[in-house]
Parts: sequence; C-alpha cells; structure tokens
Amino acid sequence: MIRVVFNQKGGVGKSSITCNLAAVSAARGRRTLVVDLDPQGNSTHYLMGVPASELKNSVADFFEQTLSFNLFNKDVSDYIHSTPFDDLSVFASNPELEFLERKLEAKHKIYKLKTALREMEKYFDEIFVDTAPALNFYTRSALIAADKVLIPFDCDDFSRQALYQIMGELQDIQEDHNDKLAVEGIVVNQFQPRASLPKRLVEELLEEGLPVMDVKLSASVKMKESHQSCKPLIYFAPKHALTEQFLALDDLLQGEKADA
Repeated sequence: MIRVVFNQKGGVGKSSITCNLAAVSAARGRRTLVVDLDPQGNSTHYLMGVPASELKNSVADFFEQTLSFNLFNKDVSDYIHSTPFDDLSVFASNPELEFLERKLEAKHKIYKLKTALREMEKYFDEIFVDTAPALNFYTRSALIAADKVLIPFDCDDFSRQALYQIMGELQDIQEDHNDKLAVEGIVVNQFQPRASLPKRLVEELLEEGLPVMDVKLSASVKMKESHQSCKPLIYFAPKHALTEQFLALDDLLQGEKADA
C-alpha cells in the first residue's frame, strides 16, 4: 500500500500524521517506509534524529541519478535509511530537492518515483509519503504512484477552501494519470471537541458528503514534545490520548484496506 499525505495548506500536520501513522504501523510489526518529499525534511529529522541535510543517499540523490546515463546506477534500495525504530525506514529528504525540480520537469521524469516505489513494495508492507504544501513535481509524482491519499484538515475556513481545491486537483490526477488513486479520507487534526467552530465545520463537511474519517486527532502539546525528542508518540508517550487516536486511526485504515 502506497499512501500519500497531502494538503496544499501548510501547518495542517502532514509530517506529524505521516510519521505517527508510519510509527504505529511499524510498532505493530509491519515493515514500513516513510518517503519524505518535502525539501524542509521535517519527517526525516523527526524519525532520524538529525537534519536531512546531514544525510547522504537521499531522495534528491535518487532523482539526480535519473537525470544522466550511468552504467552503474544504484538500486533504489541503496537510498533507504534505517531509523532507530524497528521495522521503520526512511527515504530521506534533502534541501537539494528544490533545486532539482526544474531539471526533472524538463526531462519528463514524473513517473520515476512510481517505478521506484513499486519496486520498494517488495520490501515494505506499508509506504507513507510526506509531501510539501504544494502541488509541485514531487507531489504529482507521489500521487501518480499512490494507491490512496489522506488529506489533513485543521478545522478553519482557510483549510476548508483549500480542501475544495484539493479535491478538484485530485480528480484531475485520477483522470489524467492514475485512475486507481482513491481519496481514503479527510483526517481532522488539532480537533477541539468543545469548540463550536470545529464541530460545525466537520458537520458541514459530512453533510456535503465528503469522506471525513471517524477518528479525529486532538490538539496536544505532547506532539511538539515528541518532535523535540525525535520520537513518534507510540514510542514517546504510548499511553497518551493522542497516541490512542493514532492507533484507532490505524485500525480504521487497516479495516478499510481489508474491505478493499
């Protein structure tokens, strides 16, 4: 299963959701890979404990290899880093991704990631892809490669407007490049159940027939603390309420996978 976590609006928790779902998957014994396509490298730092710029053999190096002919190209598996956590690996980001984008677009390399990730499915049960907050070359590459997409939503009107735009853009990807891509669901993040605005927005999205996931993720300072410790919540605070919500969300996703 290749799953992309995407929203064009920044600050909605893409990296946190990607890494914590991946960590739960790994903690439950599934071989799991996180692909970090955001040049900022937040997912890479969170899971590896060091800035993305300090790591060699990154996803940027993989893409750069595709730009020139070489008899001795590395296999995509050579770019995968083990994390300190069992069954959890990273295809690490690098700031160089930003500078490579135009070259890759000019050389029409949009399907290279799909080929690489399908190869990685031989080694991993679950692949989670973190994206930048933009529908750029890398995000399109990921959506073309993916089976499912999760959309984080942080309960404000700006995020709601971005959501409508995203749904239209995903439909274009489905029609033009990947007819098997499915919107798995909208993940409500930083949810405050006692506040009226989040409840109203979620109710309106449901009334519109949008696929809002039943499990909602609460706002908690514990998430920031786990970022600082470079430990996903399942390892940092296994009994915390937010950790339990990630476990429940994983149950839901696995249940949907079984139904499919």
